[in-house]
Amino acid sequence: MERTSLQRLTVVLAALALALLGLGGWSSDAHAESTITAHGSAEQVYATDLAPSASVTLLDAAGGTVATEQASAEGGVLFRDVTPGDGYRLRLDADRTLSDPVTVHTTAAAPWDPEVYDQSIASDGYQYLTTRDGTQLAISVHPPTSPASLPGLPEGTPLPNGPDYLPPYPTVIEYSGYGYAKPDGPVNGIATLANLMGFAVVDVNMRGTGCSGGAYDFFEPLQQLDAYDVIETIARQPWVKGHQVGMIGISYGGISQLFAAQNNPPSLAAIAPLSVIDSVATTLYPGGILNNGFAVNWAEERAHEALPAGPDTGQPYAWDRIQGGDQTCADNQALHGEATDLLGKVRANDHYNPEVADPLDPITFVKDIHVPVFLACQWQDEQTGGHCPMLVRHFTGTQKKWFTFTNGAHVDSLDPTTFNRWYDFLSLYVAHQPPMLNAAVLQAAAPLIYQEAMGLPPTDISTLPVDPVQLQPTYAGALKAFEALPRVRVLFDNGAGRGKGDPYPGYERSFSDFPVPGTTARSFYLRPHGEMGALPLSARADTYTSDPHAVPATDYTGGTGGGGLWGNASQWSWNWQPYPGGNGVSYVSPALAQSATVVGSGAVEVWVKSSTPDVDLQATVSEIRPDGKEVFVQNGWMRASERKLSYDPGNIFRQASTLLEPVPSFLASDVQPMPANKYVKVTIPLYYQGHAYRAGSRIRLTITAPNGTQPIWSFDETQPPTGTATVSIAHSPGMPSRLVLPVVSATVPTALPACGSLRNEPCRDYVAVPNRESAP
Repeated sequence: MERTSLQRLTVVLAALALALLGLGGWSSDAHAESTITAHGSAEQVYATDLAPSASVTLLDAAGGTVATEQASAEGGVLFRDVTPGDGYRLRLDADRTLSDPVTVHTTAAAPWDPEVYDQSIASDGYQYLTTRDGTQLAISVHPPTSPASLPGLPEGTPLPNGPDYLPPYPTVIEYSGYGYAKPDGPVNGIATLANLMGFAVVDVNMRGTGCSGGAYDFFEPLQQLDAYDVIETIARQPWVKGHQVGMIGISYGGISQLFAAQNNPPSLAAIAPLSVIDSVATTLYPGGILNNGFAVNWAEERAHEALPAGPDTGQPYAWDRIQGGDQTCADNQALHGEATDLLGKVRANDHYNPEVADPLDPITFVKDIHVPVFLACQWQDEQTGGHCPMLVRHFTGTQKKWFTFTNGAHVDSLDPTTFNRWYDFLSLYVAHQPPMLNAAVLQAAAPLIYQEAMGLPPTDISTLPVDPVQLQPTYAGALKAFEALPRVRVLFDNGAGRGKGDPYPGYERSFSDFPVPGTTARSFYLRPHGEMGALPLSARADTYTSDPHAVPATDYTGGTGGGGLWGNASQWSWNWQPYPGGNGVSYVSPALAQSATVVGSGAVEVWVKSSTPDVDLQATVSEIRPDGKEVFVQNGWMRASERKLSYDPGNIFRQASTLLEPVPSFLASDVQPMPANKYVKVTIPLYYQGHAYRAGSRIRLTITAPNGTQPIWSFDETQPPTGTATVSIAHSPGMPSRLVLPVVSATVPTALPACGSLRNEPCRDYVAVPNRESAP
């Protein structure tokens, strides 16, 4: 009896020692009865099926505490930023129960277990795909639509594979955080277009959204690994032609392609991103000023839709599926409550932090993309902003790359002229077939295509433009013709091609590269009496009251869906108001002796004095036409305290500033308050433009507080906190304030477009507002 009691005492003391060391419960009996299952992921560990609010501790291989978290209301817990390694366990603190050990992986793209790609995915319908860490993503597969079943298509239209499209299909993937997997989708027009083009479309919801498992974070590395797994799994399906896939998508679905393609999945054939960003900052913090119109609203929507599905939270389709008995969708909500605080991240990163910003900014990593690329963007994109042309020079990893830029709204990357080239690209590099094979179907379906894509009445788009590549009968001939195209195409006067605002350009020009070779910087110096000229004149200053509430925050109040901003992006009801006298300054050039084609960004260099330690500046460039009308062209923004520019040529993101492409550093350490009673030079980088200023027109520069010139961008948190400041702009030979524009050599073959015909470029009666002049 004594020996037995001693043995029991020894066991108890050993268990106590382990408990004091943080290893309590790490016994064979506790392990056998474990009620917590851990899953290792890329720099993460997670568990589900826990009691709400249960305390869970992550232990390393030595039994040391890494972190402790509480489970969400849905019974999920997630530990982020875990150092890769073996032997991690989760401990349920209530009863000291331990999980089996798990491995935390790196974010390297190579699969942990290639057998995960052996899943069987049906060629049609809603289903789930499992990623490398066990997370299930909701997907919907849409095989090519039979155009014969579409209303308005003439009977007897020839089809590439008989009466219907037959597998294997050329296949493309659309991947984002929107509700793409919605079973009765697709939820946007681009997937419908791809179906009409003969492609199967796989719509995928990112982790943490809709019915997909996992927790949401904005373009975290794990999302990129998910994309890799989706690509490799889909490509192995018997219904996928050539066992390679492409990617399509506009906006979020376009940006996600850049992130996915940087890892170069072996089965990725090509990408075609539309309406994308070059960096988070140029949309979220233009000039260092928070865009709490579109950008903050977008972040709020993503945060709301990433919540666990409910009657008023998450994506509505997920709640509908749960109510309909989809247990997988219900189970996949377990980690949605662990989503990153996206709005907190926005607020915490108001300056450039390389560790946070660089992985989120495509400009830093598109060099790693090696597949063919077709990219299209708009100079006046009301959502992502007109800054994506900065990406062109950074796509150094592939020689097969083509770019199209135009004036217009967010959806104009799908206008008929761009659509033709997009279709050609996907046919050649994903389907590996001549575009002619399906061109007749697309021509016949053009009215339906643009009713789906832009909400336009079918009568507005009767045909697609003639496309020489589509006239080539063989694949080799079409490929040769396409690859002979210049790298950069600019569509000018989009909306004027048919005179009534429909998405057709007035004309186009192509260039070998971007910035356009041979671009010259043309300066317009600010002068007294609101004039601009080739040289600065006598020393004067103009003063205004900076008030962000002097005009409405935005110049458009309608919806942005089909039939709204997108469907009628030229003839909507604008509210682009002239600034009240005293709330801004403007300068007008002499009438141009000959037309000037401007392609690129440019800058406004001004010598500024402010009554406050900080002030926000908005520059607006417009064209005053000979008929007395004024057309909006572009904006630029700058918070005066962020005025220091970067001249480091060795940093790919903070590239060396140039006269035509100034790059603020946006480092917190470079913030400089405005000095009292002293002028300092502030450079306002302009966003990109492609505009032909006609002979006889004058160029106008207006400087005000932010707001009043964008459809849905607004800036409520402008400096100073009181909302107003007295600002003076000096101009003299010693303080040469000026507008600098990038002028290229290109003829202008068309007359001045009708006022109101240009897409997303409002036109109004020109109103001259005198400046308040004083001595500097």
